[in-house]
Formats: sequence, C-alpha cells, structure tokens
Amino acid sequence: MSELSVRAIRATAVEVPMRFVLGTSAAAVRAAPLLLVDVDTEEGITGRTYLFCYIKAAAPAIVSLLGAVEDAVKGERIDPAATWERLAKRFRLIGVEGIVRMAMAAFDTACWDALAIAANQPLAEYLGGSLRPIPAYNSCGLGLMPAAALSDEAEQLLGGGFGAVKLRLGYPTLRDDLAALDAVRKRIPANIEIMVDFNQALSVEDALERGRALDATGITWIEEPIRHDDYRGCARLARELRTPIQIGENFSGPCSMIEALDAQACDYVMPDLERIGGVTGWRTAAAIAAARALPMSSHLFPEISAHLLAVTPTAHWLEYVDWANAVVEEPLQVVDGKVTPPARAGNGLIWSRQAVARYKMQ
Repeated sequence: MSELSVRAIRATAVEVPMRFVLGTSAAAVRAAPLLLVDVDTEEGITGRTYLFCYIKAAAPAIVSLLGAVEDAVKGERIDPAATWERLAKRFRLIGVEGIVRMAMAAFDTACWDALAIAANQPLAEYLGGSLRPIPAYNSCGLGLMPAAALSDEAEQLLGGGFGAVKLRLGYPTLRDDLAALDAVRKRIPANIEIMVDFNQALSVEDALERGRALDATGITWIEEPIRHDDYRGCARLARELRTPIQIGENFSGPCSMIEALDAQACDYVMPDLERIGGVTGWRTAAAIAAARALPMSSHLFPEISAHLLAVTPTAHWLEYVDWANAVVEEPLQVVDGKVTPPARAGNGLIWSRQAVARYKMQ
C-alpha cells in the first residue's frame, strides 16, 4: 500500500438534470443532487468520488460531517479499513447510519482512488482483479407514467446495446402494473431482460398478490416490493414467489446484509456504495455474498461499481445510470450492453471544471 497522508477533504454540491424523469412510487425525480468529494494528500495526489444525496437539503449536512471526518484524519496516513474502524468509534454515539455513513463512505472511496492512482493502477487491478466487462442494465428511466410514454422510453433505453432495463412499478392497481409491463414488453425485443422495482410501495399481502401475477411474466427480479428492513416479510415473499426477490440498496453496512441473509430475506443482493460503507464495506459484502454463493449486483455509482464488480466473485448485474456524465470529463462507456472499467489509474473519475461551475448548487 502506497504511503499517502490526508491533507484536506473538499466537497462541491451540484444538481444535474436527468435525461429521463424518474417517477417512483415515492416521488418524481427530475434532477440528481450529487456531492463531488475530493481527498487531497500531502503527496499531491487527489482521490475522488461522489454521493447521490437524494434531496438537496442533505448536501450541506453531509459537507458538515465531512468536515468532522477531516478534523479526525488530517495529517494521518491513509489506511481505509483501519480508518473506518476508528471513525466508527468516533461517531458511535450519533450512530454510523444515514448521512454519517454516507460521509464516511465518501472519504473511504476517495482514499481507495488515491491509493490506486499512487500505484498507477486502475482500481479493479489495484484490488486484485482485472478490467473485465460487466453486464449492465439501463436504469435511467421507465418510471411511473402512461403506457404509451413507457413504450417510447423503453426503446430509447436500449441504445448502447443494453440487454436489460429496469421498470418502476407500484401503480394504484395490479392491473395498472401489468399494463405497464405489457406496454414495455410489446415495444422491446423478446430477449431483453426486465427487472422491476417497487421502491418499497407495497404491503406484504399486496406484494404476494402482485408477485404471483408477475411470476407468469418472466421478469428477472422483483426489487424492494415492501419496506426495505422488513426481512421477515421479504423472507415470506422469497419463499412463496417464483420470481427472485432483490434487496440491498438500503443495507446500512455489511451487518445489515448478514441480518437479511440470515433471515433468508432475498435471492439476490445489490449493495449501494454509499450505504454499504464505501470500497471497504463493499469488499466485506462481496466476501459475504461469495461465502453464500449469492449473486451480487450494484446500486447506482456505475463508474466505481464497475471496478468493484470486477473483483466480486458472485458479480451479477451493474446498474447503469448516467447522472454523473454531466460533470465528468470522460463518461463511462457502454459497449454491447456491458461496461468495462476504464484503464486510467484509480476509479477514473475526473471532474469537468466548466460543468461543475455550471451545475453548482447555490
């Protein structure tokens, strides 16, 4: 591991427009509030990452917490796993959850980027893997909307050769859900896989009713049909439905993942970089999934997740979103429906100064 020490943590909040409105059962999202995080080292190397803040109001709170992280680590040697443990103890009384975990994960991820840059290796290779192509599904759109609009959008999302797309469900009735799925199916080739995401919209009984109907449609998985931490309810769905149940974007660290797996709450997992605990948390989660032979996908952050899936033994699908494309110099490339981590040193993120200035939050 290269000898680097922390000089400063910088964060810039931006709000970038989405090409497609993301209509979910919770809200319609038209712009992505991102927090661009840079960790500067005394050796002149800068590690980078970004967070998805969900709402603009979270950005200044996370910036404040990053200031507390900086106070704790400034001048110290970068050692991500050891530093995570020390920061977890520091924030134990407030709890390493929510935006506290997001701030810690951003620091951790940027540190791993800096270390890989110092070693002049792509992150995947620095972590012991190779730059192999990862199958990706397009998750940029297909929110809740009229069927005709869904059909048009589904066709657009296949550009780049995608072999799979994600459809948001959770309409007022089962009939509406099936009509939305049917509209998409009729427009795209029969070999295209479809994942459906309810964004925690249903009760257990409603999820069973809709899940049984979806069992006959050949979809790839049903994602977060009920409250994300209702592992008992998820376990019932996993037992009684033929379609695989996918959860994991809300795992707050690897311990939550273990709890869900012990409850047999799912068939697949998809940890989220900023909630699982950055690169350090992801590596632990990947080892857990490997020990249980459980397929593991990613949630958001495709630029970094592509590197991490390349070193994940049970790697399944990369969730592709293009939200950061507006503020990076070299957006991630999708070729024949797959993403290969870039060969640049580190995770490959380089901010476009003009774009950051254009979209900077006031």
